Amino acid sequence: MKIAFGCDRNGLYYKTKLIEYAKTKGLDICDVGTYEYVPCDSPYYAVLVGREVASGRCKYGVLICATGTGMVIAANKVKGVMCGMGYDDEVTKLMREHNNANVIAFGQKHMEYEEVERRFDIFVETEFSGLKHQAARVQQVKDIEKGKVIQLTPILNPDWK
Repeated sequence: MKIAFGCDRNGLYYKTKLIEYAKTKGLDICDVGTYEYVPCDSPYYAVLVGREVASGRCKYGVLICATGTGMVIAANKVKGVMCGMGYDDEVTKLMREHNNANVIAFGQKHMEYEEVERRFDIFVETEFSGLKHQAARVQQVKDIEKGKVIQLTPILNPDWK
């Protein structure tokens, strides 16, 4: 499995550590930068990672900046990218399982490295469930990317809370 990594200077320390960790797991790495602790634009690296994933050259992408938020916003502008913020273990699992996310973002200034490493594992090890209602919602997002009008779907399980 090949994974694209990108960061700005505020995420470089975690990115470097996480890449080394990913290599110990036998994963192939595509590191798009940044490589230096100098000011740079996080959207630039978010788009580079997003394009690697959207093209199919990489299965997943990982983005790290100070908060992760700017990376999420920019990455989701790339057609074919479904990026979420890995701020919680359960949320990380569900972004893969329910939303088929293919890129995850982390905030180095707001997360402990051990949390990031654990959530990275959760992200790459969790499969999309593909349940009918979840697949329909993922398709809705793809339709939005194409400029299509989407319709509200009926609630498939009225007992769900």
